Amino acid sequence: MTLRCLFVDFNSFFASVEQHDNPALRGRPVGVVPVIAATTCCIAASVEAKKLHGIGTGTPVWEAMEKCPDIALVEARPARYVEIHHALMNAIEDCIPHGKAESIDEVPCYLIGSERKRENAEAIARKIKQTLIDRGYPSIRCSIGIAPNRFLAKTASDIVKPDGLTVLEMGDLPHKLHALELRDFCGIGPSMEHRLRSAGIHTVEQLCGATREHLRAAWGSIEGERYWLQLRGFDVPDRPTKRGSVGHSHVLGPQLRSFDGARAVLFKLLAKAAMRLRHEKFLASGLAIRIRFVGLENRFERDLAFAPIDDTPTLLRLLGEQLSQLENAIARKRWNPRRNPPLSVAVTLVGLEPIGSVTEELMAGRRRDKDMSLVVDRINGKYGNNAVYFGAMQPAMVHDAAPMRIPFSKIPDTALEQDVSVRKRSGNPADVTDELYLQRERQFKVLAETAHREAQKQKGRKPAGEEAQPFKAGAGGWAGRKKKPEPEVGETRPLF
Repeated sequence: MTLRCLFVDFNSFFASVEQHDNPALRGRPVGVVPVIAATTCCIAASVEAKKLHGIGTGTPVWEAMEKCPDIALVEARPARYVEIHHALMNAIEDCIPHGKAESIDEVPCYLIGSERKRENAEAIARKIKQTLIDRGYPSIRCSIGIAPNRFLAKTASDIVKPDGLTVLEMGDLPHKLHALELRDFCGIGPSMEHRLRSAGIHTVEQLCGATREHLRAAWGSIEGERYWLQLRGFDVPDRPTKRGSVGHSHVLGPQLRSFDGARAVLFKLLAKAAMRLRHEKFLASGLAIRIRFVGLENRFERDLAFAPIDDTPTLLRLLGEQLSQLENAIARKRWNPRRNPPLSVAVTLVGLEPIGSVTEELMAGRRRDKDMSLVVDRINGKYGNNAVYFGAMQPAMVHDAAPMRIPFSKIPDTALEQDVSVRKRSGNPADVTDELYLQRERQFKVLAETAHREAQKQKGRKPAGEEAQPFKAGAGGWAGRKKKPEPEVGETRPLF
């Protein structure tokens, strides 16, 4: 009874969800893209696109269309993938308790007692597959690996795809691994593969045969020893990790490849990162800004250091100050945005410290920015992310740029990160389909009008629509400094 982990890996998950929701896509090559543009790349591809045309994650759209002119390109819907993920986790839970999801498309399940017998573990795997079909997900298939530890179970789940079931017992090690490539193992990417080859390890057989000291030297850390143990079936506990950064990046769509467009998207990304920072109870003491340009090797790079903060207005001011250098470059004709437009942008908050580990703000102005950030968080938490946002983000909001993405290491909170959809209006109110939005708008209009009338009554003035007081001019026919009129319903005024 050497089997301890059953690892479920959903095949071509994003594309499979699209095929599940749209039967017309089933059996067809499908590419999931962040935006519908030839200049972006596929973030996922269906099994048909992978096996028949060699299209995979990272394949540029133009290349995918050359390889398969009939490929169906579908814009990613992260919120839907998260919804399906939770439904699939519930289905697995009915078969066997599962651990924390490794990512949105894979999860380990730990075997205990008689479950560790091969025939029982295989029966559980088959039950999971059948349960997914019975729950109405025949298009979403999974490969399952069963092994003595999570590392080998994950490796086994990749051996047969799609819809595979692979078992690795202690007696199968290490010879059943020899047919794999170095890059087939979790934790071995291009740079690590280069380091292994430099250490004289070119094959998996050499990797499995290397000594513990050899692997430690190749990795340059104790991680090499952990790898040595995992290859031999030992169950090695996870190393404690510390959160080091919070950041977001985005490839700009064609309509936003200008200075103003890049600036708006950067502001949106930073505001989102700051919101996550506060949600996870951290302060940041550094900010990294990156902009790539079409046709230029050099990037715009800035790394700032400051006292630990978490409020959005201060961070946006720091970002704006750095971007003003690009404006000056345009004015001095050192950068032509039309010839070399911005291609992608990224912001990262670094130097994270838990809230409470440093002294809180003492200055009233800084305290005001922090309080305002918390108020905005509460409003967006109730009505949807970016229901209230900073005006500098407007171009990004209009084009629905930098929407919610799904990172590899965690499942996003849809309620926290998904934007409120951009409201598209026309002259005919019947053309507006978001009835909930209209209902909220009417409620706010009534509240605003009521508050305005009450305010006028308290000042001894009659509400608008009633008989107005006669105008009284000052000396020389000039009235004193007039107070700005109350804002009309729907009118936007500066916050500062």
